Amino acid sequence: MKKLIRITTVPLSLDKLLEGQLRYMTAHYEVVGVSSEASYLERVAKREGVRYHPVSMTRKITPFQDLKAVYQLYRFFRKEKPFIVHTHTPKAGLVGMLAARLAGVPHRLHTVAGLPLLEASGIKRLILNAVERLTAFCATKVYPNSKALCQIMIQERLAPAQKLSVIGAGSSNGIATAYFSRAHFSAETLTELRETIGLSSAFVFVFVGRLVADKGIHELVAAFQALHEKGIACQLLLVGPLEPELDPLQAATLEVIAEHPHIFTTGYQNDVRPYFALADALVFPSYREGFPNVVLQAGAMELPSIVSDINGCNEIIEHGVNGLIVPVKSVQPLFEAMYTLVTDMDLRNQMQANARNSITQRYEQQVIWEAILEEYRTFDRDE
Repeated sequence: MKKLIRITTVPLSLDKLLEGQLRYMTAHYEVVGVSSEASYLERVAKREGVRYHPVSMTRKITPFQDLKAVYQLYRFFRKEKPFIVHTHTPKAGLVGMLAARLAGVPHRLHTVAGLPLLEASGIKRLILNAVERLTAFCATKVYPNSKALCQIMIQERLAPAQKLSVIGAGSSNGIATAYFSRAHFSAETLTELRETIGLSSAFVFVFVGRLVADKGIHELVAAFQALHEKGIACQLLLVGPLEPELDPLQAATLEVIAEHPHIFTTGYQNDVRPYFALADALVFPSYREGFPNVVLQAGAMELPSIVSDINGCNEIIEHGVNGLIVPVKSVQPLFEAMYTLVTDMDLRNQMQANARNSITQRYEQQVIWEAILEEYRTFDRDE
């Protein structure tokens, strides 16, 4: 059986962003998962039924540690002789593709699920551009996980057009719609959770993701404050961790989150479904995405979504059909969209009724997995 190595910078990405996909591929390839944090990686590998190999990688710019990771991966690839190396996340893409090229791996694949460089400027932007181009140079195929992201990569000359393609309708992993379903949660369970958090019966907006600046948290908190100043009864539930070392929130925003009586935080949650089930709408005003799983998950859980007009988000959400699209980095339009969802019950109910079908028809997980496998099989046929 030919060998497939899948690599992410941190095992959280293998765990959450690619959940189930490695196990699916074991019917067709010998699969090895590679990431950092050995103990976490081991747990993920056991669940997926694959071998694993830990390599220390960081999400920051760390040249010496990155070169060490390239060398370790090079030696590992020379030993394992994989047929395919497939990387996800920027740092894993850089070190994985470079090591795979040096080791002579025949099929070197990299998935792009967002471009941090789009929010960078100056020297940092130049460095990130160079990293993305080097990754694409070393890869044999590059897969942006949305159509708009593919166009951005062509416009920014980050990869040759002939190396780029989007698998299926987009998304790196699709979504298990049977799992992301309100049917799993009884009214009693949700009432108990609501009371534990401290939520009232008022309208609940939920945000799921890292609580960082480039997810639009500053704008979200400001828009929510404006709703309350207008006398609109609603609550904001923030589900996810802070990342003060990578993308810290401003002190003023942190203060509002901590002190506002109608903003609630849960920290990181292994299972986000109950929090979607508690909510009336998702708000996701991110600055940049590849193909956001959160918006897929919210739709499957029958939530209308307010999203920023960026690639990925504006492919999942059709304005006025299953959610609302607002300009990026803009408080007033976000406030207006949130106000509309609270006050216009007919529109909200219509979008809620459309939300799940819009996901199941296009992004069912099995369909995405089969499309990725078919891509792999083209390499078998080329041999």
